[in-house]
Amino acid sequence: FLPGPSVHLCAPLHDFLPCLVTLLDSMSAPGDLGWVAYPAEGWEEISVMDEKNTPMRTYQVCNVMEAYQNNWLRTNWIPRDGSHRIYIEIKFTLRDCNSLPGVPGTCKETFNMYYYESNNNNLWYINESQYIKIDTIAADESFTQVDVGDRVMKLNTEVRDIGSLTKKGFYMAFQDVGACIALVSVRVYYKKCPLTVRNLAEFPDMVTGGDSSLVEVRGSCVNNSEEYDVPKMHCSADGGWLVPIGRCVCKPGYEEKQDVCQPCRPGFYKASSMDPYCMKCPPHSYSHQESSSQCSCERGFYRAETDPRAMPCTKPPSAPENPISTTNETSIILEWSPPRESGGRNDITYNIHCKKCGGDVRKCSPCGSGLHFVPRQFGLTYTKVLITDLLPHTNYTFNLEAVNGVSELSRSTKHFVSINVTTSQAVNVILKERKSKDSITLAWQGPDHANGAIVEYEVIYYEKNQRDQNYTVLKTKSNSMTVDGLKPGTTYVFRVRAHTNGGYGTYGGEIELETSQEDMLAIGDPNQPTIMAVSVAGGIVLLVFLVTCFVVSGRHCGYIKAKQDPDEEKMQFHHGQVRLPESRTYVHPHTYEDPNQAVRDFAKEIDASSIRIERVIGAGEFGEVCSGRLKLPGKREIYVAIKSLKAGYSEKQRRDFLSEASIMGQFDNPNIIRLEGVVTKCKPVMIITEYMENGSLDSFLRKRDGQFTVIQLVGMLRGIASGMKYLSDMNYVHRDLAARNILVNSNFVCKVSDFGLSRVLEDDPEAAYTTRGGKIPIRWTAPEAIAYRKFTSASDVWSYGVVMWEVMSYGERPYWEMSNQDVIKAIDEGYRLPAPMDCPAVLHQLMLDCWQKARGDRPKFGQIVNILDKLIRNPSNLKTLANDADPCTPDSSAVTTLEDWLDGIKMGQYKENFSVAGYTTLDTVVYLNSSDLCRIGVTLVGHQKRILLSIQNLHALANQMHGTHIQV
Repeated sequence: FLPGPSVHLCAPLHDFLPCLVTLLDSMSAPGDLGWVAYPAEGWEEISVMDEKNTPMRTYQVCNVMEAYQNNWLRTNWIPRDGSHRIYIEIKFTLRDCNSLPGVPGTCKETFNMYYYESNNNNLWYINESQYIKIDTIAADESFTQVDVGDRVMKLNTEVRDIGSLTKKGFYMAFQDVGACIALVSVRVYYKKCPLTVRNLAEFPDMVTGGDSSLVEVRGSCVNNSEEYDVPKMHCSADGGWLVPIGRCVCKPGYEEKQDVCQPCRPGFYKASSMDPYCMKCPPHSYSHQESSSQCSCERGFYRAETDPRAMPCTKPPSAPENPISTTNETSIILEWSPPRESGGRNDITYNIHCKKCGGDVRKCSPCGSGLHFVPRQFGLTYTKVLITDLLPHTNYTFNLEAVNGVSELSRSTKHFVSINVTTSQAVNVILKERKSKDSITLAWQGPDHANGAIVEYEVIYYEKNQRDQNYTVLKTKSNSMTVDGLKPGTTYVFRVRAHTNGGYGTYGGEIELETSQEDMLAIGDPNQPTIMAVSVAGGIVLLVFLVTCFVVSGRHCGYIKAKQDPDEEKMQFHHGQVRLPESRTYVHPHTYEDPNQAVRDFAKEIDASSIRIERVIGAGEFGEVCSGRLKLPGKREIYVAIKSLKAGYSEKQRRDFLSEASIMGQFDNPNIIRLEGVVTKCKPVMIITEYMENGSLDSFLRKRDGQFTVIQLVGMLRGIASGMKYLSDMNYVHRDLAARNILVNSNFVCKVSDFGLSRVLEDDPEAAYTTRGGKIPIRWTAPEAIAYRKFTSASDVWSYGVVMWEVMSYGERPYWEMSNQDVIKAIDEGYRLPAPMDCPAVLHQLMLDCWQKARGDRPKFGQIVNILDKLIRNPSNLKTLANDADPCTPDSSAVTTLEDWLDGIKMGQYKENFSVAGYTTLDTVVYLNSSDLCRIGVTLVGHQKRILLSIQNLHALANQMHGTHIQV
């Protein structure tokens, strides 16, 4: 029987499961197998009927009556079809030697299986020595004579594999050495990772590797998609695909549905391959064809080049409304209201076009460059402008135009609103005067061409040559006034201007008047009206004052009453209130009737297309842990950690997996690991968190033993305490605070993580949560939590004290090699961890405070933060070390054995290391160096320093004893 093409049985239940490709199956042979048996009287091919009365070919041998059997059965040549690892499944029956009466003691109940690689498919003879043994096959079940009578044969199934095949094919061989055996079925096959589509990339079926290594496969983007990041997957040795890395995205005009890119329907579009879905055409636009990447604007509507494709098509705005002008000498303030129709945009600006008409309004010309617009003439964003340097008694026309981002694209007529303004003429010169010792009476004639009805006159005066220091402004509705309170014999300068309902006119010319040295006869009009005086100090030029007020406050200045919406003040008062943020309390996800609602409430759903997986960094309880990047719309790309839920999960596993996200999503603190979001609407389900480059704190410190200053270590401790204070303030207990559950980023910022054991507190801050069993991290847990399963923030404080010890000892294991029971007993008897080497006394005292037996005596996390802050501000308090008494120099009278010495320097955990290495007495360790200590197993640099320092003291002590001996 020569096997034909390989039989591909690639129809697994899940495309992440392997498919099997059969190279040889003796059960499916249509006729004789025709395998080679030698010697000829050994293996025999026999046709039998299976349970369905279907004939099948088997090989049998049962020469048990004769000793020294060596019967070989060789298959025909089997092509390996490009595979490197082959699996052989054999089904056989075997007779129990004890059930064969009269057989010699050479009867066997095993047989051997071999293979031989060859590029030749017509070899007739192969030397036995050339075969490579696969295994000796023994039966789990053997049959007896009784079984033969009852026709109950006990079938055995064994599977073996051959790795690292290199030639075109191979032969299989079976060696019988004296057994009674029947080969019922021989099947030879190999495994392939099946063809699959992931992240819009097609991965072809792939033969597994020859050993246990992974085969990296690059995927090809499906139709109408393109690479976003190189799609890759790894084919495992078992024929299963591992988590995909990279992805393809649908091209513009196509969206992803069921692992294919489908064209957008008419009326929909997709502008960018980064957009996840086709979107409906925005208002005033359309698309009549499939696979549109943008929608065309309706007639009369436009889209600017910088407009996003999701923005509705817009049109130019209408003209501004309600123009108002206020004249002030040769300056004008123009105000207006926004246009009634904005065109659908919010980028409206205003342009002012000016014409000067002189005396004849029919003859107008552009104003030219003589005028000044504050803040500017074109591109105004506010509905107000100040125009200065106008000519007096001149007609001006100002056309106000509103434009937006599509105005230049429109061919329709532009819309303006016009304002006609005539500047006022100056007041004529003063006609008469009357002077006294402390007053001057003035009279004047109004302007010839006033800009509207005159409301009042304004008189400004000041002492000659002192205008920049002090001047006075007076107002009257009459065209005469008496100015009182002047200095005798002093010269004053006066100017007058008219105020009409169109604004202020220009000042008339200056006139200098001097008060008399003595009183003069009062002459004048006794019915002179009352005058209101306003004193202005500082020497500010009026026009500059107006411009400054306009630019800074946006309101009218001088004597023009500002307009204000009566609701504006209320709005400002409302928004001006200072509101403290509401305090937040942690909500346990288990309090939800529907746990999925907790995920929706506290975790942000992220589109899977925003995530790019780059590499696998570990494996967790629920699946792989990867690193990658997250790019959300409108935000910069960031590195993230990605936990994925493995395939085939149950609903309970899914709830438990997402429970941690429901917890993390409630926290927002720089020292708590940040949840970016979750992916629940597609598979695999993922939790996305910020990426902490330096991993867990304990392993981070072990790799950098002795490399940080005390202040740096205190800074790390302060960050952890700040995060725990935040959790405590939210009435939240962590229960598993340890250095292994603190993560460190690239800036050495420590963040609390791992909320799997967390529980919520009741309203009473002293209340405790009672667990229903479960594992407790004994070395980090407070005594009351171990004894009564009661956890509070005070028990977290105890754990924080152990974390402090871990940090100051650079990741050393708390209580060293003591058993959990020994730890519990020692703590109950009052034992506390000693200060690590070079640990400041104040920090060890804080640890001891955290380890107070009565939980009410332990500090709160807020107090711990304050203590550490003070130490950071005053680092001199850290100079006194807890081991300044030189713990490396034990009392010579107390040191009698090596064990006493190690206990004295608090290195008792290395007793067994010294003993195994042959160091049993003090005189044997005097000449140890750092290399010797590494060989013994003392690898931490800090511990080596402590031991070597003590050895120096022992050496000095030995010299002293030797000198004493010589003197004696």
